[in-house]
Amino acid sequence: MSQLPRFFYNGTLTENSIVSLDADTAKHLWQVLRMQSGDKVMLTDGKGTLAEGRIHVAERHKCSISIEKASIYARQGNVLHLCVAFTKNNSRNEWLLEKATELGVASIIPVSTARSEKTHVRNDRWQKILQSAILQSQQNYLPVLADIMPLEEVLKLYAPVPQKFVAHCIPDMEKQPLHKMLKPFPESILLIGPEGDFTRDEVNLCVENGFLPISLGTQRLRTETAAITAAAYFNVVYDGEI
Repeated sequence: MSQLPRFFYNGTLTENSIVSLDADTAKHLWQVLRMQSGDKVMLTDGKGTLAEGRIHVAERHKCSISIEKASIYARQGNVLHLCVAFTKNNSRNEWLLEKATELGVASIIPVSTARSEKTHVRNDRWQKILQSAILQSQQNYLPVLADIMPLEEVLKLYAPVPQKFVAHCIPDMEKQPLHKMLKPFPESILLIGPEGDFTRDEVNLCVENGFLPISLGTQRLRTETAAITAAAYFNVVYDGEI
């Protein structure tokens, strides 16, 4: 089953139904993969459902799939919400989105801070990157991509999360290595600041709201490197089950 070509479907997947793929996917399936009516494929909705079916119609801009079997998989392991002050460099942002998705983060929250460079989210393009990444890594859950929000809103929205971290590089402010602070809670959120780091006031605000200040090593990392370093470490600690 896992060796069958896998595609993303933005809708409901139920047995004994026929679904139509979007034009770009249909073109890739027909023109690049040269698939034909009767060939077997896998579909995922990014919400835990994995379906097996056969191509019903395959044309350049049109492809429908007859669903034969649909299974729902519960999310496994520990949940990580990755909150990042994205840079103005789109290629670096897109690399971050791809790798964070491959590492299994549950949600990606762009945050606006005093030193932020990114003021808007390219939602349609970014969603395509997330979809491609879960197909490549053969996952059934698409990360939730939030709208960009102020730091204060993030602190309020994620207040119930039991384990909260804020990474910073301010030399004379308290922080501990992530590996010393990470505990086996079922849900965590980690804040990564902009290229110029969080301000002192922002770090203090996070701490006042229950976030533990942490470091990710002695090197000064780029924003996207810090985010992926943290996500990868969560994977190692939880044996690949974020």
